[in-house]
Amino acid sequence: MKLSDFKFNLPKEQIAEFPLEKRDEAKMMVLNREKHSIENKIFKDITGYFKSGDVLVLNDTKVFPARLYGYKEKTDAQIEVFLLRELDHKNKLWDVVVDPARKVRIGNKIYFPENLVAEVIDNTTSRGRTIRFLHEGDDIFDIIMRIGHTPLPPYIKREAVAADKEDYQTVFAKNVGAVAAPTAGLHFTPEILEALKAKGVHIVYLTLHIGLGTFRPVEVEDLTKHRMDSEYYKIPEETAIAVNKAVEAGKKIVACGTTAVRCLESSVTADKKLKPSEGWTDKFIFPPYEFKIVDHLITNFHMPESTLVMLTAAFAEPEFTTKAYKKAIKDNYRFLSYGDCMLIL
Repeated sequence: MKLSDFKFNLPKEQIAEFPLEKRDEAKMMVLNREKHSIENKIFKDITGYFKSGDVLVLNDTKVFPARLYGYKEKTDAQIEVFLLRELDHKNKLWDVVVDPARKVRIGNKIYFPENLVAEVIDNTTSRGRTIRFLHEGDDIFDIIMRIGHTPLPPYIKREAVAADKEDYQTVFAKNVGAVAAPTAGLHFTPEILEALKAKGVHIVYLTLHIGLGTFRPVEVEDLTKHRMDSEYYKIPEETAIAVNKAVEAGKKIVACGTTAVRCLESSVTADKKLKPSEGWTDKFIFPPYEFKIVDHLITNFHMPESTLVMLTAAFAEPEFTTKAYKKAIKDNYRFLSYGDCMLIL
């Protein structure tokens, strides 16, 4: 398939700018691949699609307030610094994106609140820089957590508000390191998780720290030429054991989010067993693709021509996905991070 196969018109008014007041009241479109049927439900109905012994896999990455605003020395020009990842903890080196990039050169110092200062030491891309925080203590991350702003996706055209710090975070977020939320997980509440456990569902966790690459457009028509950004992931041993036991028992593996799917599919043995692992993945899934581990998928509605909609199409079949997306637009589903979701059976 080619990039243009994933092009469709998404009305701007269907891009959710804010979340619903109650996470679990989002609309949920249920796609049954065997019956080729589509139903409109709400997210809190999801417990009815699980059976005892099934496994729900959640990405427990935690978003940190990666967007900082500072001022350049001498000129006082305001500079936005978007933290991508820590490169060297000891030397306080970070990979960042700056805006406006033309004003930020090697050797410049940028001043932030709480007397935090950074020096630009390298150019990585047109907007990318490597910075070193000039700070004596080891509490850089503590300062970032206080002065940073929630890194809302670029398609949400508003400033972050205080409520976003909680709203743009799953209720099970644990391991800090993402600059974007695993948005399919935003619909879960503690009550739904408890209801699933009471039903005998095994809930397990893995970590994939989502980077800005999740929003990077695909710029090649031939999808085999596209390269994903590498992202750190970890699959704990207890997660691998639970998944493998369920597979052997004929139970279903339900992945919450495209990131969980990519993580699982990055660590499969030749005999289709999940192995515990830790490292970096640039796994790109697009049609056609044979899924080794995942039986069902929970995912939000994605941007046209995005790698996320391509993975969805690989799982649900391209024609069925197109049909579902047309229905979602017609039925006024809310799209993207703060939007509604689909369950693909």
